[in-house]
Amino acid sequence: MQHPLASPTRATPRRGLTATDVVSAVQALGGTCSWRELRRAVPWRLIGPAVTSGLIVRSSHGVYALPTTDEARVVAARMTGAVSHRSAALHWGWKVKGSPDLPDVTVPTGRKVRPSVAGLSTVHRRDCADAELEDGWVTSRERTIIDCCRDLPFDEALSVFDSALRGGLRRGSVTAAARSLGPRHRAKVMAVARAASGRADNPFESVLRAIALGVPDTTWEPQHRIRYDDFYAKVDVACEKLQIVLEADSFEFHGRRAALDRDCERYDELVARGWLVLRFSWEQVMFRPEWVAGVITRAVHLRRRPSADDAALQGRMTHLPTVDAVA
Repeated sequence: MQHPLASPTRATPRRGLTATDVVSAVQALGGTCSWRELRRAVPWRLIGPAVTSGLIVRSSHGVYALPTTDEARVVAARMTGAVSHRSAALHWGWKVKGSPDLPDVTVPTGRKVRPSVAGLSTVHRRDCADAELEDGWVTSRERTIIDCCRDLPFDEALSVFDSALRGGLRRGSVTAAARSLGPRHRAKVMAVARAASGRADNPFESVLRAIALGVPDTTWEPQHRIRYDDFYAKVDVACEKLQIVLEADSFEFHGRRAALDRDCERYDELVARGWLVLRFSWEQVMFRPEWVAGVITRAVHLRRRPSADDAALQGRMTHLPTVDAVA
């Protein structure tokens, strides 16, 4: 998978890009990214001005992020609360499906929020034990994952959990912490934990996999390896039983003809060997999930029952009259 914001045709920088486009790139990359990831998405000459103007921050050596964590800490202090959920995930260096428009802040149940800070954050009402806070102002790694699983949609929670596993968090530490929850909340955490994988590259792939997991009785593996005696490919998401591949498809900023040739060869080899390859753009996955789910569902049905009985599922095909027919 390549970066969603980049151009498929040019090897030279696109004209008209500004430092604000760097913000869009960081957002699409999950709210935090490495220099290499950002450099693949935008020209290097724009990164410095974006940092200088405060549009993005260099959170550590070679790591760039949106300036949301510092804002969240200030707001949480004013509310006597704790930075949590997506804002806490970004603090821990994890990628999110979408950076929150307002900082996520958790305040104790029953505490009144002063009118002067109303509207400055997304408020979550929940008590936090001292052991669930780091440095007294941000939820711990395990608590952050649990909060995301409890309160965010499945695809957003899966994106955070996948990123946390990539970052070295142990799945068992989260499931152990979830044992103290009530049945309903524990079930939500465990559902995301079972699906989470550190092999997913980024939220783009995580959200695509979350959509696919909504298709009943299917199993989807991230970064799946397909091997033959004379061919090898690693694909973004795959259901090996049905031989369906889902590609989070886009192009690097410095897309070149050679890369296009490699992709064409890989896709053609997969199709010729019986795999059904579905390619989805970042915009489709993030903003048209119902359509993506519908396409995957139809593909699954075709694989399970490839017969004329599925014509209704595919839709009626229409034909334009030929020249001879008109004559």
